[in-house]
This record gives sequence, C-alpha cells and structure tokens, in this order.
Amino acid sequence: MTPCIWITGLSASGKSTFAQALKEKLDKQSVSSYILDGDELRKGLCSDLSLTPEDRSENIRRMAHVAKIVSNTGTIPICAIISPYINDRENARKLFEESNFIEIYLSTKIEVCAARDPKGLYMKAKQGKIKGMTGIDAPYEAPINPELTFDTAIEELDEMVNQLLEVLLRKKQLSTNTNAGALNHIL
Repeated sequence: MTPCIWITGLSASGKSTFAQALKEKLDKQSVSSYILDGDELRKGLCSDLSLTPEDRSENIRRMAHVAKIVSNTGTIPICAIISPYINDRENARKLFEESNFIEIYLSTKIEVCAARDPKGLYMKAKQGKIKGMTGIDAPYEAPINPELTFDTAIEELDEMVNQLLEVLLRKKQLSTNTNAGALNHIL
C-alpha cells in the first residue's frame, strides 16, 4: 500500500495547484500517482450530495475509500479536498496505516483565498447567492497535528513539494511498486 497524501484547506488555498505540482514531480521519475480532486468528485461520484454537514462527511468518506482503492494498486493517491471537519479527516486516516496517511494543511488566510477566488465562490457567498461556504457561513476546523503545514501566500510551491518528498523519503513510505530511489534525484 502506498501513502495517501491528503491536502486540506479553504477553497482557493492552493490544494489543486499543490497536488498538480506534486504529481508532475512524481511523474518525471515514474512514480505512479493519481489526483483525487474534491471539485471533480462533486461533479460525478458525489454529485448527489449537498453542502450539509452530513453530506460533506459523506463526500469525505467516499473520497477516502476511493483513495484506499487507489493506494492498494500501488499508486499514490493525492487527495485535494477542503474536508472541513477534523473527525472526517481522522476517519479517512483510519483507513490507512497511521504512517501511510500524510495530512497537509494549507493554512492560507481566508482574505488571500477570497482575493484569488478563481470560481467566484467567495463573491457569491458574500452576495448571499450561495449558502454553506466553508470559512464564510460554514466552519473549517483546522488540523490539530498535520504532518505538514504551508501558507501558499508565503511559501514557494516547489519548496513545499520538496518538503513533502523529503518526509516521504525519510519515513520510507513509498512501496516497492514505485520508483522510490528516483525521488532522491528530484529533490
């Protein structure tokens, strides 16, 4: 089983960008990985779910189980999803051996996220056009003890990815099905 990379943070904190940069770096060294993006899951597998707390929890449960399936194939699942509740992230962690779940918290301030706002969600929430926006009128419970924390407004993307890769190497969390030795050359 490969490690599960779980990237959490507010909308527009940089989760998808971080996931893509990580995947590109792994691809260059033939390390198999797959991005599970919360926005994409909402369009398909989770399209029946709303933004109620119960449905958000179900959304996370589904992603975690898909990540487990991906991990069991020898591919590293890179999960980029808001996942606003601590309990849901802990339940996802329980599907993996403790050392095989790497939680990355993008702690980017809401003001920065709202200024980025590529989907216009913060503006719509401010105008009252959408309800249940995480960080606005729905809670986001910051991780208590994530493996890594980054503020994407301050830190360089490449450096953040390299720090994660160093953690993976140090903990020897890449399965024998991946080209783990190649990671030494991309750091």
